[in-house]
Amino acid sequence: MSPDTPYFIGIDIGTGSARASLVARNGEIKASSTKDIITWRDKHDYRIFEQSTNNIWEQICTAVKEILKQSSVPATAVKGLGFDATCSLAVSDFCGSPITVTKGSGIGMHGVRNVILWADHRAEKEAELINSTGSIVLNYVGGTMSLEMEVPKILWLKKRMDPALFARCQFFDLPDFFTYKATGDNTRSFCSVTCKCSYVPDKGWQPDFFERIGLGELVDGDNWKHMGAAKGQVQTAGSPVGRGLSQKAAEELGLVEGTAVGSGLIDGYAGWMGTVAARYIENGQLSNVLPSLDESRHRLAIVAGTSTCHIVQSRDGVFVKGVWGPYRDTVFPGWWMNEGGQSSTGQLIDFIITTHTAYPELKERAKQEGKCTHDVLLDVLEKLRNENNVDTYTELTKNVHFYPDFHGNRSPIADSQMRGSIVGLELDASIADLARKYYLTLEGIALQTRHIIDVLNAAGHDITSLYLSGGQVKNVVIMQLFADTCGIPVILPRSYSEAVVLGAAMLGRIAAEGAKDGEDMWRIMVEMTPTGTLVAPGASLTVKKLLDAKYSIFLEMIDNQRRWRRQTEEASY
Repeated sequence: MSPDTPYFIGIDIGTGSARASLVARNGEIKASSTKDIITWRDKHDYRIFEQSTNNIWEQICTAVKEILKQSSVPATAVKGLGFDATCSLAVSDFCGSPITVTKGSGIGMHGVRNVILWADHRAEKEAELINSTGSIVLNYVGGTMSLEMEVPKILWLKKRMDPALFARCQFFDLPDFFTYKATGDNTRSFCSVTCKCSYVPDKGWQPDFFERIGLGELVDGDNWKHMGAAKGQVQTAGSPVGRGLSQKAAEELGLVEGTAVGSGLIDGYAGWMGTVAARYIENGQLSNVLPSLDESRHRLAIVAGTSTCHIVQSRDGVFVKGVWGPYRDTVFPGWWMNEGGQSSTGQLIDFIITTHTAYPELKERAKQEGKCTHDVLLDVLEKLRNENNVDTYTELTKNVHFYPDFHGNRSPIADSQMRGSIVGLELDASIADLARKYYLTLEGIALQTRHIIDVLNAAGHDITSLYLSGGQVKNVVIMQLFADTCGIPVILPRSYSEAVVLGAAMLGRIAAEGAKDGEDMWRIMVEMTPTGTLVAPGASLTVKKLLDAKYSIFLEMIDNQRRWRRQTEEASY
């Protein structure tokens, strides 16, 4: 290993863990370390999810030191690093010390629990107020602001904090907090402020919006010191932040002061960066298509883990009802992006499995057979398929219909009050029933993915392939369901778990090398993205017709639920 060989570090802060990876210039990951992070829940309020930037930073520092030790790469060889994180709200004072966000007498005081996680749904009433304003801000979030975004949460905090304590707070989307922590520079990213903090593309902060919803003090004479990103202090992805690592952060990370730090990305967008430039293998052969920057607008990145993000880029802004965006300069200067999403997918699969009465039997059988629970469920499904003399699992469950919004709908109807449902239940509590419900859950997630793609394409996008990353990539059944249900190929990354952190490392290289435009950034992505594997649609004509019918029923289930809700609400007055 030459001492002149450059390396880059990607830091990925997910819902349950923080990962650091050391990456070579060609995209090869030399070492990785993952550390769990703490999430606090409220046993009396299922909506509450809180974390700590102190805890996350400690785990990041430990992980970075471990990868340097594993690889024997000297700190001087690390030329840049980048951060991605969940779109969670971090609150600190103006010295960077954490401020408590937990409801109760300590809210607004210095304390450990200073992050409201993306999945936290406490700000429902605040989101309703915001959505009643008709502000231009709403045009850039599909017409409806999600309670998962940062401004509803900030408004929730203001209602409960002493005004003097609220006045000393600064608010960050989580990726921006960690570039601030690493550099001491408060410059924000276009990704965080436009996607999650109501910063309007090409127009900036909207004082009338904040004043109307009761957050006028954030305007601060147009200085926006609580929110940042005023007067040009906002950057595209990978732009060098400040003077690089501060002395304090460098010491804590075991790196060199001044190492380049790229402006950050929300984790879903890092997943986009780490996947969509891939070439792919089809039927054992490498495709002869060398992806161009223009080709990126046809490739939808799907980052599928606890929840799922759907991200697509376009040359011009495309307004899509019920889908977030369009956001300008989010990754590439001058390009626009839309973001769809499902609030609970991997989490939903786990919920369906672990709450079923047959789950103890499933766990015991998996233990005895030395298999994971998902493989045991597939064995059960295969036995059922043979016993029922059908060709596919879709035929096995054709008369049962599953709607997956157990945690509300993020896209494409943007309705946090939507709830899950199953039509076609039987008096059956067996492991066979669990296996059927497991498959129906996968099918429901795939049908909703088709719904999101259909809405995006109807509005003006032209999506012709899906680029997956995240933990769900391990599930070959749902990957094939995506291809069959949506009718377009799915490209799987070489490593399901490393695509997002690879995108973060690309930010470090962009910062170190000073890439300034989309073509230069795309070239880095192509050079660093490993070859993927194509999964082609493979449904028979019979199954395709059945999936089309179930999709039609899926859409009816949405209409029926909303109509029933209106009926019961009208009857309540």
